[in-house]
Amino acid sequence: MNHPDLYLLIDGKRLKGEGRRTQAIINPATGEELAQLPLATPADLDRALEAAQRAWPVWRALGPHQRGRILHKAAALLRERGDAIARLATVEEGKVLAQARIELEVSAETLDWYAEEGRRAYGRVLPQRMPGVRMTVVREPVGPVAGFAPWNFPLGNPARKLGAALGAGCSVIMKPAEEAPGCALAVAQALVDAGVPDGVLSVVFGVPAEVSQHLLASPVIRAISFTGSTVVGKQLAGLAAATMKRTTMELGGHAPVLVFDDVDVDAVLDMAVTSKFRNSGQVCVSPTRFYVHEAIYDRFAAGFAERAKSLQVGNGFDADVKMGPLAHARRLPAVSGLIDEAVQRGAKALTGAKALPGKGFFYAPTVLSDVPDTARIMNEEPFGPVAVLSRFSTFDEAIAKANRLPYGLAAYAFTQNARRVNLLGEQIESGMLGINSFVIAMPEAPFGGVKESGHGSEEGIEGLEACLVTKFITES
Repeated sequence: MNHPDLYLLIDGKRLKGEGRRTQAIINPATGEELAQLPLATPADLDRALEAAQRAWPVWRALGPHQRGRILHKAAALLRERGDAIARLATVEEGKVLAQARIELEVSAETLDWYAEEGRRAYGRVLPQRMPGVRMTVVREPVGPVAGFAPWNFPLGNPARKLGAALGAGCSVIMKPAEEAPGCALAVAQALVDAGVPDGVLSVVFGVPAEVSQHLLASPVIRAISFTGSTVVGKQLAGLAAATMKRTTMELGGHAPVLVFDDVDVDAVLDMAVTSKFRNSGQVCVSPTRFYVHEAIYDRFAAGFAERAKSLQVGNGFDADVKMGPLAHARRLPAVSGLIDEAVQRGAKALTGAKALPGKGFFYAPTVLSDVPDTARIMNEEPFGPVAVLSRFSTFDEAIAKANRLPYGLAAYAFTQNARRVNLLGEQIESGMLGINSFVIAMPEAPFGGVKESGHGSEEGIEGLEACLVTKFITES
């Protein structure tokens, strides 16, 4: 397929090369160049800021019903264009086409959700203290928002950032990942075609540090929403603090999975392998640290390795393929370095643990057994197709292992014991917890973490509230 034109979208205009620096976009399945992406200049960013400030009152004045109609129309356009956009996600990010189609539908659902939830930014009337005095609390759009979206879900992440801000009545400048720009532009273009006024929505690309510093230094931006690594999130939070900008930070994780000895082992394995190797493990809530009760550990480890070994790896367009490549060349040494170090410390590689030959950035589905806590991979998020296994004997030991890291984004547990289910809900430290399920993300549910995995939530009513401020009004 021919790659679509790439551009900056600022104040309703498409800005292409025209003397700007450019960056090559690479197909991760073939290593071939797809296109050149123009990068924003400081003048481009200033133009986006000016447009966001000017257009915000226009968008806010439309009211939630009209804004909702536009978001609903954009969702319908995404579905109409779904096949082409899903294929674009496979080309740019590498994920299996079936997964890209699911992501496309979830993106449309996200816009639909915010179309409706924007109409429910309720305030309240307080009880009177004296006759003739009315006291009210209202919720208002915070103002222009800067959204930073990563590459691993190149449709879903932009839809979250844009849906929340636009649904709340804010203008937004979004900087998606440079690795998959066409996907973000496709989501933005659906919104523009649906009727979002010029200037309300801008999409810029560039050197991440340069763009973030420029946007966050501006008093125009009132809030930021960032999805990415903990290291970068802390840097952006520091920049935001200088001007007291509101922040939503969805940062790194290292999800534990507790598997107790009363489960149907084969059923859990079937779910675990599917979830672990989805999008080649490049998912912030990917199950990674598997703590398995010693009574079933050997059977679980052997079954995990057997299933992982049978996964077909290749180009996401091939019908039999279940796992595509890593998203870019940098991921290969990052993942392999963690795996190699774990093996050196005594972990056993039950399958995988190697890059695959040929073009593209392919790495074999990997299962490591008996991984010591001292291994880097037990302490640093691998963000790749690798499951690390360790055994436990008691409930308290399992909880301690699950909570020992500074991260707290997602966690999972499998048991049939009702009392244990309640204790897990109380004691596991995470923003999201799946018990007997790996499904923890949907438009109506909050998505976010605790501890160094960030603060605030996307999606759900919490995602809208992140783009609203509270005002108290007394009238007499």
